Parts: sequence; C-alpha cells; structure tokens
Amino acid sequence: MSSVIGGILRLALLPLRAPFLLLLLLVSIYLGVHWVVNAPAQGLVNTEQDPVHGLYWTVECLQAMLVVVVASVPDLLLRQLSVLMAASRVITLIVSLLLVTVGGLYLLHLSALADVVILATAVLLARLDLTRIRVVPSPLFTAFSLSGYVMLGVWIGRELQLGGLMGAATGT
Repeated sequence: MSSVIGGILRLALLPLRAPFLLLLLLVSIYLGVHWVVNAPAQGLVNTEQDPVHGLYWTVECLQAMLVVVVASVPDLLLRQLSVLMAASRVITLIVSLLLVTVGGLYLLHLSALADVVILATAVLLARLDLTRIRVVPSPLFTAFSLSGYVMLGVWIGRELQLGGLMGAATGT
C-alpha cells in the first residue's frame, strides 16, 4: 500500500522536478483557448451538434497528437522511416513527395505552422527535462502519456474559454 502511495506522490511531484512539464501544460491550455477563439462560426444553437465544429476539433486534436508522437519518439520514427526509404527508390520518392507536400501546406498556413512549432518545442523541452531527472520510460509510453497530458491541457483551455470551468467553480 505504501509503495502505491509513494508512486502516486512521485508522479504528482514530477512537474515540480521537471518544470518544462508545466510549460507543456500551459502551452496546451493556450492551444485550447486559441482553438476556441479561431473555431469556425457556429451555425447551430448547440455547437456540439455542428458537423463543422466537430470536424475542426477532430483535426486540431489529431494534429496535436501527431506532433506529440513525432516529438516523443523521433529516434524510433526516423529509424523506421530510414529502413522504409532504403527499401526502394519508389518508396523514397513517394515519402519525399509526401513530406514536401505536407510541409508546403503547413507553410501556406503559417498560423498552423506556429502552433505546431510551439507545441513540438514544448514537448521536446519536456522530454529533455524528463531525461535530465532520469525519468526515461519507453518511447510508446512517453508518446501516449504526453498525448494525454496535452489533450488534458487543451480540454482545460477549451473549458476556460467557453466558461465551463469558471461557471462550475462559482456555482453558476
């Protein structure tokens, strides 16, 4: 029982030992607020039933999770990509074309690029801070846990902007 409590205490104190985890949480809260402000205009009374609203949030969350996964496991991802590209010239051309196309699309929309760069930087700093304090879990566990951490921050930011958390705290 005491080992479980000790584990929970170590996990709760992790953001104090690795302050860039707090920075990552603040960045994800900012992204949640930013996405609410920049969301497309709502056509229905209930925003949760608006298909454009749902698609917007789905794409933004998938983009954020993709950035977190790529920034969490760069060595594993790049090793697999190198093996794939070494297999064939056709695959090399297809992968290169895909990367250039996706990169070009992001460069066309600089606001999306700014969000991606800010989130990727925060994730890499958090990973560096975790490595500094010698907390190095498996790459997949890191990717899943940091993705959940970022999605929690996005949800908090969304609720703060929409007034859900503030309204619940004040009793309204």
